[in-house]
Amino acid sequence: MATRITTPYGADSTAAEVLDGVDLTGRRAIVTGGASGIGVETARALAGAGAEVTLAVRDRQAGERTAEDIIATTDNKRVLVAGLDLADRTSVAAFTATWAGPLHILVNNAGVMAAPEARTREGWELQFATNHLGHFALTTGLYEALVAAGGARVVSVSSSAHLRSPVVFDDIHFRERPYEAWSAYGQSKTANVLFAVEAAKRWAADGIMVNALMPGGIRTNLQRYVTDAELERLRAESGGGAPRWKTPEQGAATSVLAAASPLLAGVSGRYFEDCDEAEPNRPGTRTGVAAYALDPEQAERLWQVTAETLAA
Repeated sequence: MATRITTPYGADSTAAEVLDGVDLTGRRAIVTGGASGIGVETARALAGAGAEVTLAVRDRQAGERTAEDIIATTDNKRVLVAGLDLADRTSVAAFTATWAGPLHILVNNAGVMAAPEARTREGWELQFATNHLGHFALTTGLYEALVAAGGARVVSVSSSAHLRSPVVFDDIHFRERPYEAWSAYGQSKTANVLFAVEAAKRWAADGIMVNALMPGGIRTNLQRYVTDAELERLRAESGGGAPRWKTPEQGAATSVLAAASPLLAGVSGRYFEDCDEAEPNRPGTRTGVAAYALDPEQAERLWQVTAETLAA
């Protein structure tokens, strides 16, 4: 068993603190969902360290406003905006086709949470399509750019909600079982971890490092489908106790740790939370990582199923 990685940072650390003293001048980064929530603060911290940052967003106007804000607060004018709808294969293909040159950092941050049942044109369940399939297509489409960078890093933003469900290979898209929003979300977040596990293995020889993480609980637009009553229900379900909310700046800390900290140089295929590698989940708790999310056989199976799905 590899030694568990810990850092001097923790739940209260901010993204800016994690990257304090780190120089990313000359590095190029993409942050999906970079116009809201922790995506903004992830992009801001990377830009603050000198990287060129592209905000890959569905809402171009929101992206432009965010870029202006980041430029104003970091004095880094190399903050760009590009359109990307992860649930639309054509949009993902257009994005990857227009990217030129090396890519040093890819933060797969965008997502939808606990959404009402919806499907893409292909009939794919929306949360799985957005959170996993879209990011898979994006990352594999940018593979050559990642190789060209030498020592590139890919960050797969997962969630403690992965503890709610493994990937249910027999019925990923809820065609047979009744749709349940949290199970669908949990399955997609498990897929984010499994992607990191398999990509780390496949791309190790290319010098590409891929890690997954849980950012923590942050009240952002991601929870637009989660009512206060639903939060109360979830709190009761998990044994009560108020959730420990982080600020967006704290929520982005583990993302930028994986994206750019020298402390994680050479580290790949792992799952982090609160700026440390996570412990195995203990039954009855909502922290740590599920064994099924790190299972190499499940990871390989998911890669094959995903590739087949996207090729169909």
